[in-house]
Amino acid sequence: MARNKEAVVLLLDVGPSMHSVLPEVERVCSMLVQKKLIFGKSDEVGFVLFGTDDTYNELQKEVGGYEHIVVLRNIGVVDGNAVGFLQNLPRGNFPGDFIDAIVVGIDLLIKKFGPTNKGKQRICLITDAKYPIKEPYEGTKEDQVNTISQMMQTHGIRLDCIVIREKLPGADLRVMEENDSLLDQFSRKAIAKIVHVDSPTSLLGALKTRNISPVTVFRGDLELSSTMKIKVWVYKKTSEEKFPTLKKYSGKAHSSDKFATYEVKVDYEYKSMEDPDKVVPPEQRIRGYRYGPQVVPISSAEWEAVKFKPEKGVKLLGFTDASNILRHYYMKDVYIFIPEPGNQKAIVAVSAIARAMKDMNKSAILRCVWRQGQGNVVIGVLRPNISSVDNIPDSFYFNVLPFVEDVREFQFPSFRSFPSSWQPNEQQQEAADNLVKMLDLTPSEGEEVLQPDYTPNPVLEVSYCFTQTVSPTCYDKIRRFYHFLDLKSKQPDADVPPLDRNLRGITEPDPAVFSCHKSVIDNFHKNFELKEKPKKKKSSKRAWRGKPSASSEEEGVDGEASGFQSSNLMKDSSNINVEKIGNLNPVQDFEAMMARRDSSKWVSKAIKEMQNHVSDLLENSYEGDAYSKAIECLLALRKGCILEQEPKEFNRFLLGLYEKWKDTDLANFFELLSSKNITLISQKEAPDSNVTEEDAKNFPVKAELKSQ
Repeated sequence: MARNKEAVVLLLDVGPSMHSVLPEVERVCSMLVQKKLIFGKSDEVGFVLFGTDDTYNELQKEVGGYEHIVVLRNIGVVDGNAVGFLQNLPRGNFPGDFIDAIVVGIDLLIKKFGPTNKGKQRICLITDAKYPIKEPYEGTKEDQVNTISQMMQTHGIRLDCIVIREKLPGADLRVMEENDSLLDQFSRKAIAKIVHVDSPTSLLGALKTRNISPVTVFRGDLELSSTMKIKVWVYKKTSEEKFPTLKKYSGKAHSSDKFATYEVKVDYEYKSMEDPDKVVPPEQRIRGYRYGPQVVPISSAEWEAVKFKPEKGVKLLGFTDASNILRHYYMKDVYIFIPEPGNQKAIVAVSAIARAMKDMNKSAILRCVWRQGQGNVVIGVLRPNISSVDNIPDSFYFNVLPFVEDVREFQFPSFRSFPSSWQPNEQQQEAADNLVKMLDLTPSEGEEVLQPDYTPNPVLEVSYCFTQTVSPTCYDKIRRFYHFLDLKSKQPDADVPPLDRNLRGITEPDPAVFSCHKSVIDNFHKNFELKEKPKKKKSSKRAWRGKPSASSEEEGVDGEASGFQSSNLMKDSSNINVEKIGNLNPVQDFEAMMARRDSSKWVSKAIKEMQNHVSDLLENSYEGDAYSKAIECLLALRKGCILEQEPKEFNRFLLGLYEKWKDTDLANFFELLSSKNITLISQKEAPDSNVTEEDAKNFPVKAELKSQ
């Protein structure tokens, strides 16, 4: 059997207590077979039913017993007919014995493969484990499980058990606890994984349809110092499953050509500009890179000479408090560091460090180069993973951290800058808080809803898991794409099928949640009035060419009138009674307010609002993107204060800005002011100023000396 190809025996409980969930079991098992038709055409599957009215299996004929177990399909290569066996499964009337069913499944695998194909044989058991197991002829039930587990280990057979535990009225808890104990014994004695699900949606995510054997990304030393090194293996724990890339196929090949692949191959030819008919061979080509208007040729030999080639290795840079590494810093995939298998010293060393880090709440910072000649260096955080299973050693989780160039800090203006009429009152804030709390997927009184391990992705319909016992645990992604692909292969004109009702429960709100919290929703509607936004009249490009001011927009002026007034504002600001400074054209709004003569309050109000506007620009600036606009506003403010004989207001404001931000990232803004000759207003410019001409020119140097 080829690598990653496996044989699977499905053991399905069809007893009376399973009748309500058998339609979901049929759907999930059919999905498994469909995915194997795509991913593993060489995989083999077999179906065994237990709890049936009839009995049909070879063990019953050979040794007796093993009643109410039917081999529905012997192990064989997966084909299109295999799905038909899983449609309309018979409903049995006898309690299912999963121990007997496991023995029948093991017998099928041993007779099929013998001592070969170890590690590529799997039994998948789906049951509710509600009924008691028959007493064995010899020994106890625990002894029987030990014998079966030893046989499974000898032949390299794995067991995946899915226990469906919906609300079962009248269930015997003692029997269920005993069965759970027996299944847990399999996980301790053999290569087995037991999963409990409580809904059809979880069942979709629990059944693994695709197996990927993990490959180490690094094997070597974890260097703690020059004298202390630990042998470790590194695997990927999670990996992003991307949407498949589709290949191009052509139907031009003759139907009689049995060797035709119908695949379209794309090739490129490079021709000389001097002789368009001459093809340039690969050895005469050289890559060129644009540098301004020029193209700089760089040969492959030159690239190799300047390429950064770090040495392979994983080195510890230091330890830090775990609280210093925030969750949103993590990038890319998650890795797991395990001690070298069979190396007892490495196991003890990893366990000692991991437990010490756990006790002290520390994380380690590592520098990683996974392979020789790797073009980049990875910096990441190492976190302890203390094992809860005796036969699995402690390990570490590793997450890649961003460099400074990777960080994207998005600065958003504060809600406090909005008018008070836009701010929520206490009742509105409380209603919004209650609505958010209602939508929490982790209620305090129960388990998390839609757990990631058992929640499929409704867009992508294929699940897979790692198969190494000490490496990453299973994770799931379900591909709706492949379901449609299977349907399209049978019905070329088929439309995209509707979303499965169980998958719809993932993408749509749960009606039960909304019905239970109707009062919260009604209270939110009561406190927030919903209005339809009126459509604005479309204006011509010529009307908007004048850049309308914020004040004219807020006064309800339509597009054409706003453009007309703003264009005239450049000629005579006194023609418009602007009442506050907007964000679109603050300089024009400031000049218009300063020019008003219907009241003495407008000058002081204009100065105050312009000062606030400049402060907001600098406070919300990201890497200097608002510096140019702030300088324009400062120039207008300086000019207006000189004309209106208010130099002290400008000087006090500029000195206040400097004192506030001189020791922050905005310190370079004041260097820019000096280059633009924006200084304090001196006595020469305004008699009311108390700043000499020399002090004004030396700003901010003089301000620094005064502060000292």
